[in-house]
Amino acid sequence: MRRLAHFSARHRRLVLAAWAVALALVSAASMAAGSRFQNNLSLPGTDSSRAVNLLDTRFPAVAGDQDQIVYRARTGSLTAPATRASIRRSLSRIAALPHVADVAAPFGRGAPPDSIAPGGRIGYATVTFDEPAGDLPTTAIDAVVRTARSIHSPGLEVELGGQAIEQTQRPSLGAATAIGLAAAIVVLLLSFGSLLAMGLPIVTALFGLGTGLGLVAFTSHAVDMAFFVPQVAAMIGLGVGIDYALFIVTRYRQAYRENGGDVAAALESAMDTAGRAVLFAGMTVVIALLGMFALGVGFLDSIGVAGSVTVVLMLAASATLLPALLSLLGDRLGRGRRGRTTAGESRLWTRWIGAIQHHPWPTAVAATILMLALAAPVISLRLGLSDAGNDQRSTTTRKAYDLLAAGFGRGANAPLEVAAELPRPGATIGVRRLTLALRDTPGVAAVGAPRLNAARTAAIISVAPSSGPQDAATATLVRHLRAAVIPPVAAASGMRVYIGGWTATAIDFSHVLHSKLALFVGVVVALSALLLMVVFRSLVIPVQAAAMNLLSIGASMGVATAIFQHGWLGSAFGVRPGPIDAYVPVVVFAIVFGLSMDYQVFLVSRIHEEWRRTGDTTTSIRVGLVRTGRVVTAAAAVMIVVFLSFVGGHNRGLELFGVSLASAVFLDAIVIRMILLPAVLQILGGATWVFPAWLDRRLPRVAIEPPQPAPVLRGPLPSTRG
Repeated sequence: MRRLAHFSARHRRLVLAAWAVALALVSAASMAAGSRFQNNLSLPGTDSSRAVNLLDTRFPAVAGDQDQIVYRARTGSLTAPATRASIRRSLSRIAALPHVADVAAPFGRGAPPDSIAPGGRIGYATVTFDEPAGDLPTTAIDAVVRTARSIHSPGLEVELGGQAIEQTQRPSLGAATAIGLAAAIVVLLLSFGSLLAMGLPIVTALFGLGTGLGLVAFTSHAVDMAFFVPQVAAMIGLGVGIDYALFIVTRYRQAYRENGGDVAAALESAMDTAGRAVLFAGMTVVIALLGMFALGVGFLDSIGVAGSVTVVLMLAASATLLPALLSLLGDRLGRGRRGRTTAGESRLWTRWIGAIQHHPWPTAVAATILMLALAAPVISLRLGLSDAGNDQRSTTTRKAYDLLAAGFGRGANAPLEVAAELPRPGATIGVRRLTLALRDTPGVAAVGAPRLNAARTAAIISVAPSSGPQDAATATLVRHLRAAVIPPVAAASGMRVYIGGWTATAIDFSHVLHSKLALFVGVVVALSALLLMVVFRSLVIPVQAAAMNLLSIGASMGVATAIFQHGWLGSAFGVRPGPIDAYVPVVVFAIVFGLSMDYQVFLVSRIHEEWRRTGDTTTSIRVGLVRTGRVVTAAAAVMIVVFLSFVGGHNRGLELFGVSLASAVFLDAIVIRMILLPAVLQILGGATWVFPAWLDRRLPRVAIEPPQPAPVLRGPLPSTRG
């Protein structure tokens, strides 16, 4: 790190120019090439994926996304001649639009028998596209929405719902990012009272974030990436980028004041200490994110790839761009406000740590009880996927959802597509038996007439549950159909029968993630613990880090479960209670575990540095915490405001991420690192650094702290004084 920092400082103009050119080129190229984000829930080997494959091969005309246009006559009936004619003309225009394969009107010859609700005031038409929702161009979907809504009037309400329509309501990234940046600027100014100390982390993070998001857009052409991936990558990148630069800048200012104003020595000292810690912390974040590949779900692999790309760019900016800026502005930054410190120790932090060290057992027990209490709601965690019922009430998808539920029952929004492959052409007796068995199943509200393909080798049966798409009863029904209702009929008739559709896919997705979650957690924890063992030569530190990181993750998911599933304080966030999106715990674990390791590394490396120098456990804990407490809490405050800025984005998934991550960072930085960690280390004392000699000989050596003393490389930096 010292050599890289020295090179960046010596060639600062070249480094600054290289970053500016890279940002400009990547941004321009990504804008020219565009992006290809899509919500592709591909789950190979599941029942729902087999249903999709059967439809693709036997029903190519209806294998694309199916969306609904929902009509409500505010006065009279939908079958009134004028209303009926207006709807027919609109549907004829929609049928002629690009990527529209079929349109099923709510009335007329061939209309489904249940497409008009009792009373005649609510009905729906089905639009079938020629491709899945994730592969459709937004322009084609927008054209359908505009044409359908063109007949919206005081007498006729027209709303649209479905997976393709949802894509037209993607949240904007710009507003949340701007709010997060503004809040981070305020936090840094209040913490450090210097425009330069605030500006350098912000500038470094913006260069890394801009370049990283441009590369993510490029990557979307090669890897299937969900629509919310850029938002998640921005949350991660903005938070860690500012934090990493903040730690280095803070250590630089301390070294500058201690060495009498030598910019070169202070820069190399900062990069040789905080820079090493940043590099190691970034590696743990990348390991945690890439650990999602252990789940074998492409939908989540894209989050790991995008997050890792962004973090790596942030590390590169902190290791090269920041040293160049520090060499240019180092004297002005070093002479900034000294703050309320004497010999690097704040009286407030000294009293705080002193109180914990005098009462370590009560402190550790109280902090642990608090974290376990916050994590308690996780016991009732129920996984699922958000749907249009979680959208804002002002959106057309939410209005369509509510109209369908009012007219046809809650199960109208949770249709199941039962796909059957016949043993031979025309062997439909099994289809009739299957239809009767489905109608006789408790929990089934309606079963549509079977539809055969042209070759009469396959059939589709639409099944509407009595319960909604997010209800536990719907998942129970799907499991019952697969385990008890379908197998006897399929075995007697020789058919192969699968349950597909969005609702079944969401249920399978939740099951796949739940079944592989333990493997994912084990891989990430084991790799991170091994890295900590190699770096700190301690058996205690890896165990302590894993246990405390899991505590903070459990508590944050407990908070999210209480708000988003049980509805506690839900009105304050404007959310409707429902299951937790199945991918959220996985992604939150990966991000929070990585970020928790950041604070672990920064704090413990400083404690370890003091312990190597003094050999006194109590002193090393006090000095390490006092010297890093202020910057860790400031860094955590930046993270919290960045994550909370995404809560107002009117998207349940992003709000879940924002609340989960913000609460995790708050609890980890305050309760875990500033209370529980020093208490536990004080209790353990010198046992913290005990390490078997035989293991020490067999493990490679990777040091965060530099050798003592760390010599300054020869060769003065270019002068920055006027």
